[in-house]
Amino acid sequence: MIKWFAAILGYFLYRFPGAILGFVVGSFIDNLSGGGRNAQTIFQDMTRQNVSPADFELNLLSLCSIVIKADGKVSQREMDYVRQYFVSTYGKDRANATFRTFNEINKKHQISAERICAYLNQRTRYEVRLQLLHFLFGIAQADGSVSTPEINKIKEIAGYLRVGLQDFESIKAMFIKSANNAYKILEIEKSATNDEVKKAYRNMAKKYHPDRVNTENEAIKKGAEEKFKQVQKAYEEIQAERGLS
Repeated sequence: MIKWFAAILGYFLYRFPGAILGFVVGSFIDNLSGGGRNAQTIFQDMTRQNVSPADFELNLLSLCSIVIKADGKVSQREMDYVRQYFVSTYGKDRANATFRTFNEINKKHQISAERICAYLNQRTRYEVRLQLLHFLFGIAQADGSVSTPEINKIKEIAGYLRVGLQDFESIKAMFIKSANNAYKILEIEKSATNDEVKKAYRNMAKKYHPDRVNTENEAIKKGAEEKFKQVQKAYEEIQAERGLS
């Protein structure tokens, strides 16, 4: 199909942004020739969203690849986690096509997390980027544990995505248990007063409510729902510990 050829050609000419542009333009041409939705529908979708589905798929897959390779080994369970997500979300044919395009691009060029994140920063809301980190931690945990190199790589990605350290530590606490875990999830110290605990819970509940994540991407939606549940669970643990009503 024209869109995949255009994506590969675009990458060779202008690296990753060229691949994205080539894919979008190629998709538009495919639809003009009768290969899917009509041109008007494509235009409406592109103007309604900051990042087209194709953009997000390739960027997400690239970040997944970086995390999987972070500890110097490629875990089959982590790869299966990513593939299962793409197949269940986009369908087998579309997922396989995305993987083929990514593999062609990845053969000769190194993927830059900084460049990908800079692109996403301009086109996604902060809430979406938080859930993206949640998804990346899910990948790292797919083989049973999150290694130190994986944590460091996700922290590096978080920095590129302009995610605050407290937010990063909050998401990390949902996957790596440690002392005072519930407090870390709510982004407060154990010494916080009861009123501060309640205020922190209200703020976190607002920040991570699924309705604030305006995206069609199922992985990000699921991450928002899981994180919201973790915030509620953390607050309930502190309530039980302190006898709060």
